[in-house]
Amino acid sequence: MTTTHTLDVPGGRLHYEIRGTGPLLLVAGAPMAAADFAPLADALAGDRTVVTHDPRGISGSVLDDPEQDSTPELRADDIAALLDALGAESADVFGSSGGAVTGLALVARHPGRVRTLVAHEPPLLELLPDAAEQRATTDDIVETFHRKGVGPAWMAFMAHAGFDIGGEGAPTPPPGEPSAEQLADSARFFAHELRGTARYVPDVPALTAGPARVVVGIGAASGGLLTYRTTTALAELLGTRPVEFPGDHGGFLGRPEEFAAVLRTVLAQK
Repeated sequence: MTTTHTLDVPGGRLHYEIRGTGPLLLVAGAPMAAADFAPLADALAGDRTVVTHDPRGISGSVLDDPEQDSTPELRADDIAALLDALGAESADVFGSSGGAVTGLALVARHPGRVRTLVAHEPPLLELLPDAAEQRATTDDIVETFHRKGVGPAWMAFMAHAGFDIGGEGAPTPPPGEPSAEQLADSARFFAHELRGTARYVPDVPALTAGPARVVVGIGAASGGLLTYRTTTALAELLGTRPVEFPGDHGGFLGRPEEFAAVLRTVLAQK
């Protein structure tokens, strides 16, 4: 059974969902919403209390100021507020993509609130040797959104991320026309979230010195993706090796049961 809830946070209201029983696991994406993680959450709910949420300004999580930028720090504070609302001193956290960046900010800003963070393919472009070029490309993608709209911006974003647009195995949009909510979420991502996530620089001393265990996750099929580079760069900074998960950047979407099995194993380790 899944229950839905809302929580007032500074500057807005969060939509979140709870399913399952057992130790608390908070799942985070950015800009991916709670609905995108439902198959993975269902696969984990047999032995975990799984909490998913819509990041601020996305889907059911509304802002007082729709023009407010979304930063990893703000999203991390939202997760800390969720833990407070749940009466939880700490929790395990799985973050994917921008949600992994949120998790890294959470560990740094709120010591003691995270037991284990699994940061799956965080797009930390500032860690790359060509960070200045990456920054310029991100700016170009945002400009493409402002000049041409959501569709061309997504094409530019996916090509930059390393996906073979139109090739075998390339991500495909859902059938039919995108909904008004999907268009609004995409517009918010390009106008108010992409830069802040891509330009986040993790606090390595805080990640390595605190009580939280930080595990870096990488897709078995992500070798050609930009996030493969950023993930391995983070692992090197932390002095660890990435843990391999099924699929590529979105492996939990197509193979949720297999993905959940690996995640369970990682969380069970000390």
